[in-house]
Amino acid sequence: MKLLGRDIGGLNPIFVIAGPDTLESEQLALDVAGHIKPIAEKLGILYIFKGSFDKANRSSHKSYRGPGLEGGLKIMEKVKKQIGVPVLTDVHEDTPLAEVAAVIDVIQTPAFLCRQTNFMQNVARTGRPINVKKGQFMSPWEMGNVIDKMTAVAPHQFLLCERGFSFGYNNLVADMRGLAIMRKYAPVVFDATHTVQLPGGQGTASGGMREMIPVLARAAVGAGVAGVFMETHPNPDSALCDGPNSLPLQHAESLLTTLVELDRLVKRNGLLEDQLK
Repeated sequence: MKLLGRDIGGLNPIFVIAGPDTLESEQLALDVAGHIKPIAEKLGILYIFKGSFDKANRSSHKSYRGPGLEGGLKIMEKVKKQIGVPVLTDVHEDTPLAEVAAVIDVIQTPAFLCRQTNFMQNVARTGRPINVKKGQFMSPWEMGNVIDKMTAVAPHQFLLCERGFSFGYNNLVADMRGLAIMRKYAPVVFDATHTVQLPGGQGTASGGMREMIPVLARAAVGAGVAGVFMETHPNPDSALCDGPNSLPLQHAESLLTTLVELDRLVKRNGLLEDQLK
């Protein structure tokens, strides 16, 4: 499919969605987007800036949730105009979707809400490309039903994003087979940072295994994904949300360079699994 004017999926080059988990300030958003944009341009890949204006699914009600709708959209508008990159944010059941769609280029649906039919169809009706986070409780083949719900009310411009499957208490695993399975429904994005999250692992907050981000990102690109999602922060240890599973911004160029090289190698001669079905 085309995403923001670029061909994605199949044997097309990967794209990247990256930014802080939650918007903390205008300057942080500009710094992160401004750091990654030239890297993506040098590598010849599409870059979409990611930032949440409200994180409704925090472990504790006392945790930082973001600047809110009005403040968050102002930050995203500034990033679009000053840095010149498309932007992505997530929405919830009580989000005024029309207001978000007026600013945001790609809308993301939270994993916990992927089975909510009315919500998913309302988001599809915005007319924006949608990055659908796969529920931590959903098998890869069940996500075909989610895409069917959305294509029933709007043209297909949907992505499926793998963010790990619940495996025991406070742990997630990523099944690389699922990335290939879900390709039949929509272009697949791999969330390299939430997949290493340890949900609720710190009691009132989630933990994470930051050192495993490059491990799983390389594996997913080797599996032939369409894009990679990663949360990055200049100082993850001081991030207001999801610091333990965020990539330090200083390592973004090294990791993306490796992923792009690997992507080109994997897709050069086609994906053999497509011939073995």
